[in-house]
Amino acid sequence: MARCNVYIHPTSLVETEHIGDNTRVWAYSHIMAGATIGANCNIGEHCFIESHVTVEDNVTIKNGCCLWEGITIGAGAFIGPGVIFTNDLYPRSPRLPEAADRYRTKEWLVPTHVAEGATLGAGAIIVAGCNIGAFATVAAGAVVTRSVPAHALMIGAPARRRGWVCVCGRPLTRAGAELSCPHCQRMFVLSGDTVVAR
Repeated sequence: MARCNVYIHPTSLVETEHIGDNTRVWAYSHIMAGATIGANCNIGEHCFIESHVTVEDNVTIKNGCCLWEGITIGAGAFIGPGVIFTNDLYPRSPRLPEAADRYRTKEWLVPTHVAEGATLGAGAIIVAGCNIGAFATVAAGAVVTRSVPAHALMIGAPARRRGWVCVCGRPLTRAGAELSCPHCQRMFVLSGDTVVAR
């Protein structure tokens, strides 16, 4: 497959043919066959991306991240350094005789989706099956144990919603059901746990 303006550091191992134009893969990263990487992505040093992972366009993955089978990263998402994903809620070594039957199929695999424009701060932990909504922000070191709504600001261990964030990444100011961004002036309406642009 022809690649246009793709940079792969000589110490990286890239086995997939599915890398979009203008993507950069930095030192000591490994991307397995069967992974799909979009255009204009930046994959930092010491990253591992397993088969059957999808990374859409314009994604930044900082150093030291591992993306396991079943993970999907939406367009424009930011994955901070050292973010940890899981894909198995009850892990055992498949080589353990007592667990071998469980791993004969992929029924154990629990997928996770990080939606468009979301941010995962440094060292955040995302438990398998906890999806991250569009433009949500998970703070550094947070432990996500349930799915996160769009635009939510999640902090702590376990992560709890502490506010809402704009598409530009800044915290939103709330007045009743109205949310506004003091930085870019965008306006939103809050209905339950749903934030909608006005």
